[in-house]
Amino acid sequence: MAQLDKLIEKIQAGQEIILESGKAPVLKSESGSAPMLSQQLSILQLTGLIQEIAPVGLRELVAQHTTVKFEYAIGTKTVAVACGSEGDQFTARISMGVRNGNGAASEHQFAAKPEAVCQPSSGQEAEPEINLLLRKMFKMGASDLHLTSSHRPMVRVNGDMRELSDQSVIHQDQMGVLLSAIMPAHNAAQFNEIHDTDFAHEITGLARFRVNVFMDRFGMGAVFRQIPMEIVTAEKLGLSKEIMDLCFLSKGLVLVTGPTGSGKSTTLCALVDFINRHRKDHIITIEDPIEFVHQKKHCLINQREVHVHTRSFSQALRAALREDPDIVLVGEMRDLETISIAIETAETGHLVFGTLHTTTAASTVDRIIDQFPADRQSQIRTMLSTSLKGVISQTLCKKIGGGRVAAMEALFVNSAVANLIREGKIYQIPSIMQTGKKQGMTMLGEVLFKYVVDKVVAPEEAYIKATDKPAFVAMLKSKGITLHLAGLED
Repeated sequence: MAQLDKLIEKIQAGQEIILESGKAPVLKSESGSAPMLSQQLSILQLTGLIQEIAPVGLRELVAQHTTVKFEYAIGTKTVAVACGSEGDQFTARISMGVRNGNGAASEHQFAAKPEAVCQPSSGQEAEPEINLLLRKMFKMGASDLHLTSSHRPMVRVNGDMRELSDQSVIHQDQMGVLLSAIMPAHNAAQFNEIHDTDFAHEITGLARFRVNVFMDRFGMGAVFRQIPMEIVTAEKLGLSKEIMDLCFLSKGLVLVTGPTGSGKSTTLCALVDFINRHRKDHIITIEDPIEFVHQKKHCLINQREVHVHTRSFSQALRAALREDPDIVLVGEMRDLETISIAIETAETGHLVFGTLHTTTAASTVDRIIDQFPADRQSQIRTMLSTSLKGVISQTLCKKIGGGRVAAMEALFVNSAVANLIREGKIYQIPSIMQTGKKQGMTMLGEVLFKYVVDKVVAPEEAYIKATDKPAFVAMLKSKGITLHLAGLED
């Protein structure tokens, strides 16, 4: 149900709802005008409300405040909607329409003010203004674009934040116009309700962007994460043979973990692409939003976006069991229900890939078990000991000379690890990993240490990323490497 439906249900023949930015909705009739709500609507709110009821082909025009008109049906009632800019304001007028015998709407009943009712221009649509900043970000090789009201735009290049000094400060009212131009209708409605929303935006032929729009003390803001159009292959990422062998499993749970911005999506994308090239299966991905777009190679790939194609991760995952999948990718295992269904799916003969925001392989196992009530943890440990096949925990490090490189900790669940999980002795897993190098297991500290010795990463950067810092410092000292950090220098 669209948010405007409650207002539209009140309209009668000969009446008109007037929605104007900066003002409360008004119901106009021959006897005069009466307020319908006390709440004033911002331009962004009003645009989102109209986009929600507009035909798909007109939503971008509405976002750009191009003047358009269309019909909207609710139950047996049909109304005419006319919207567009009137001076500095965005206005929408909704009037009662009645269909005639041949199904067409009677034109005289759609009488709105002429200046607000114009057909969309047949010329080429103007590119959203935000794309200019995104193109600039792309040319700079930045991973993220940060927009904050009353600030200049900033970008993240090789992990460092930089202000775009050649750009003007974006004021709060400008920010609303800038972002509403690309925000899908359901996201605009979600933002109006909870002041936070995620979606994907694409510049054809250039890149896709994962977008988060939020409110803070300055007003509206957004972060754009660049998702390259070209998929980085597993070979190009330098994934080990043991990690790539996980792609040939017939069933089980494989987790890619790490903090936000650690490259989890890129690694998962590479694994799915590897499967797409080497297997003949059905892959279902559940994402929020869809980031990398996979084309059919040897596999059929159905990509579903939460809040667009499905209500939630858990609902889509439960439905996936009826969609004949061989492999399921869960973009985020963020709640108990999703984790529980993912484990059950892995146990019932499917290969499941998922992500968690944990920093080490052992802490990943702990996090999963701790999600469950105490009376279920013993059962989950048993299920996890048989279904979990591998955990890849990664973090991104700044390279000496520019760029970034992923440091990966890899755990492969053998009989020894499975026994530890079953018995609840998770703290002993790192010891097994240290002795499991022949099976491809790696510890984060050892990978970071190798990067330092090979002069790929500076000692100070590696130290910041290390989880066991005392042990890492001892490793550096064994090679005579000194850390130049306050409080750590000899």
